[in-house]
Amino acid sequence: MRLLDRTSSEYLYQQVIDFIVKQEVSGALKAGDKLPSLRKLSSQFGISVPTVKQAYIELERQGFISARPQSGYYLKAKQAKNLLPRRASWACYPPAEVSCRQLIEQVHAAIHLPDTVALGISNPVQAHPPDKTLARLMRSVLTKVAEKAVSYGPVNGDVRLRLNLATRYQELGVDVSHENMLITSGAQEALSIALQCVAKPGDVIAIESPCFFGIIELIDSLGMKALEVYTCTEEGVSISDLESVLEQHKVSACLFSTAINNPLGSIMPEIKRQQLVNILEQRNIPLIEDDVYSDLYFTDKRPMPAQLYSEKGLVMTCSSFSKTAAPGYRIGWLLPGKFEEKAKRIKRAQSCSTSMLPQWTLSDYLMSGEYDRHLLVLRKNLRYNCERLRALIAEHFPAEVRISQPKGGSVLWVRCRSHVNTSDFFQHAIEQGVSFAPGQIFSPSGQFKNFMRISYGVKWGSDVEQAIEKLGKLVYQYSN
Repeated sequence: MRLLDRTSSEYLYQQVIDFIVKQEVSGALKAGDKLPSLRKLSSQFGISVPTVKQAYIELERQGFISARPQSGYYLKAKQAKNLLPRRASWACYPPAEVSCRQLIEQVHAAIHLPDTVALGISNPVQAHPPDKTLARLMRSVLTKVAEKAVSYGPVNGDVRLRLNLATRYQELGVDVSHENMLITSGAQEALSIALQCVAKPGDVIAIESPCFFGIIELIDSLGMKALEVYTCTEEGVSISDLESVLEQHKVSACLFSTAINNPLGSIMPEIKRQQLVNILEQRNIPLIEDDVYSDLYFTDKRPMPAQLYSEKGLVMTCSSFSKTAAPGYRIGWLLPGKFEEKAKRIKRAQSCSTSMLPQWTLSDYLMSGEYDRHLLVLRKNLRYNCERLRALIAEHFPAEVRISQPKGGSVLWVRCRSHVNTSDFFQHAIEQGVSFAPGQIFSPSGQFKNFMRISYGVKWGSDVEQAIEKLGKLVYQYSN
């Protein structure tokens, strides 16, 4: 048992603070680590719990640690400089087609290169893969279904899976029936169907800026044009900017990730989400909600779907298990609102049905309760990885670099100095065994050239730490 020096003129709580700081300096505690509980440290030092509490409160006030409800205290990446909103630098561009297809193709190709640390893909499941559990469940399913496993399924998907998903939405207060839900081949097909329900080639779709490049490419592939709307690093798409855009352009639909934007990790406050739905439904403009990251929140509770506030049925929710359980299964879903019949026709024409075996497996996964237990660990690991990655970037990148503080998800949005073009050293990074996503591909008009997206949805190891060090050297080189 270690005791504090009670003869010292220094307060006991200050000695606790000094101990925690020394633990961080020595490397015994790293960014994202959970601090000893109040009772454990009280017992270790032979002091009262309130004294330890006083030390932790002071450390939190200094920005050294953060408290998480019903969890404890965690060491923060205190050196990281946060990326804050920069309205003055925002430029509004007219509706555009994709300006960097080749770069998007290169980013996709880099994901599968051997001996490469893939920090350019958002694959949160890598932080806690449930592969063994899913393999066991799939073997069990196979013994029950036999030849049905290779047969076509219903157009709208397995009824048990839809019932399970509908129940989860109902628990959030969303009035949805499993009969109105459509199972798709991943969220990307759900988004494609939703877009085709409400728009045609040549139409304008309002998107967040920055926006996931897969959405930009999808809009472009359907012959539509993307119109960027300023999106805050903390609160998501700007309502005032959206209203201005709607006054100036004929917008057929909006496609937003109001809960955990990719790449910002921002969450739109509930009151603003409700305001967004009201504004759009007053103008009879559909909202397509990309909701794939909502279960990966770092906040006290899961963000509510925008569909909760819809009165006219103009909100369509698209989601999947790709970011939470099994990207390879390609199982997503669509809550089509008033566009149900049209969505089913498009699904039938486009892919007829979705693979049944992974649907049955995921349905059993939900019913067993193992999915929710998995999510608890996955969120914990992602939050831990996030703090570690922010600390590494702060250590190895130039001091001018600013880093996002995501409220969930699996990626960081990093801003370098204004003259740095991260696309310029993308190939150099690949040659050194590291991939990332250059900021330019998150804008159809090619904005965000001095940004980069880096994923912390990884299996953490020394290879990740070495990869960040290599990226930091490249940023230094191209900053001069």
